[in-house]
Amino acid sequence: MTRGGRRHRLVIYREILNRWWPETTGMGALLAMLAWGTYRNPIGQTEPWRWQLLAAFAAMTFIAGLTLAAMRSLAFVQVFPQYLKLATPFMRVNISYKRVRRSTTAEMRALFPPERTRGWKRSVVSPLGGRTAVVLELNGWPADPKMMRLFLSHFFFKDKTPHFVILVDDWMKFSTELESMRSVGGNTEPRGQKRDVSQSILSRLPRKDS
Repeated sequence: MTRGGRRHRLVIYREILNRWWPETTGMGALLAMLAWGTYRNPIGQTEPWRWQLLAAFAAMTFIAGLTLAAMRSLAFVQVFPQYLKLATPFMRVNISYKRVRRSTTAEMRALFPPERTRGWKRSVVSPLGGRTAVVLELNGWPADPKMMRLFLSHFFFKDKTPHFVILVDDWMKFSTELESMRSVGGNTEPRGQKRDVSQSILSRLPRKDS
């Protein structure tokens, strides 16, 4: 099995899920309290389906919150010798280094100006405005762009050109690992072929008669 580099957690998904999972589990706890109150109420004794239904909703909501919390570890990027793995809770994409034209860096506020962002998206990107992201400019999409825009966060795309915006905690380390792997993976010429070429050149040199 090909060994990859360290997993760099995707900040965007962590921030989004950090907003959702506490509220979801809190809602589950609130429903559980309502179920308990209904159970203790006389109407809960005569009509048990009332508290049982609330208890079922409470359990499902609480489990959904815990699932969202666990999903934070499923969103990451990881470099491999031949490709970059982009993994999210809903989609995984392997980006061949042959598709990468170049990688640049930019602040999130420059890529996604808060004044042009509305609703919950603005509340997510505003605290991250000063963070530096790595922008991978591609010569082609690794998968159907419509499908990727459906399953990946809005903050992976600054425009409609083939690219990805990658925001991790340590962008310098991630960028260094990426360029290191690209330099290795981009050298696709077999070593044996290089030796054959050099031997062929040497064979053409004039030899001195002994």
